[in-house]
Amino acid sequence: MSEGAQEAQDALDAAVFRRLLHHLQGRTDVQNIDLMILAGFCRNCLSRWYEEESLKLGRGEDRETSRERIYGMPYAQWKRDHQPPATEAQLAAFAALQPHKEG
Repeated sequence: MSEGAQEAQDALDAAVFRRLLHHLQGRTDVQNIDLMILAGFCRNCLSRWYEEESLKLGRGEDRETSRERIYGMPYAQWKRDHQPPATEAQLAAFAALQPHKEG
């Protein structure tokens, strides 16, 4: 891919990512555990990936800064305002997806 084509692809990828963040930030009714059950990732995964890629690029964003970027607010505030305790059904569905360890 040429340099100009790569820059255009990067700009498109960044625009789509910003749109995903805006969508997730607006859907505070969608719980992380539900995202994990349905998609195998959640806002916390995105914030961890954001932090890891930031470190690779030499930016050094820490976990809290990365979470604030993904959640659109401090993580503690998001949890307080938008994250009720998981229901028994959610916990059971999540547990059913986890690999079973031989003991």
